[in-house]
Amino acid sequence: MKPTHLTLICHARTEAQRVGRFAMDDEVLRDPPSLLTDLPATAHYLMAPELRTRQTAEGLSATVDEGLRDCDFGSWKGLALKQLDEAAVKAWLSDPHGIPHGGESIAVLCERVATWMDTALAPGEWVAITHPFVIRAAMLHALGAPFESFHRIDVPPLARVCLSYYGQWRLQLG
Repeated sequence: MKPTHLTLICHARTEAQRVGRFAMDDEVLRDPPSLLTDLPATAHYLMAPELRTRQTAEGLSATVDEGLRDCDFGSWKGLALKQLDEAAVKAWLSDPHGIPHGGESIAVLCERVATWMDTALAPGEWVAITHPFVIRAAMLHALGAPFESFHRIDVPPLARVCLSYYGQWRLQLG
């Protein structure tokens, strides 16, 4: 069996991240990167469909993969955290199945990403440009961590997480 190597790269910084609000699908980058010069030439490149990931992946021959799309924040899209009902935010942060915004719960996101990891990637080298929430979900799946751990992970812009699969997913530190 040949292993699967997956490097997840967070999109570059957006204005939404800077000011603490939920991004819109067409959110543009605040500081477009002069990206990723040390990536393997033989890897398969994927990117989430949103504009910020496509801009981050500019210059790479990346294919859009819907499995990498960001969490659906429903009615919270475009809103700052300080604009939201504090009780609703607390409930969302404490309950991975909660959907006070009417979008996608953390649990559903994690299950979606786990299914993508387990079914969409053939053995080989993969690089995927995606979102902090997708990367968090992938890390939980690789570690077998509970959904409640989701909000304990920070993924800054352009962060890289390396995972490998050879019978089970593993987090690779480098």
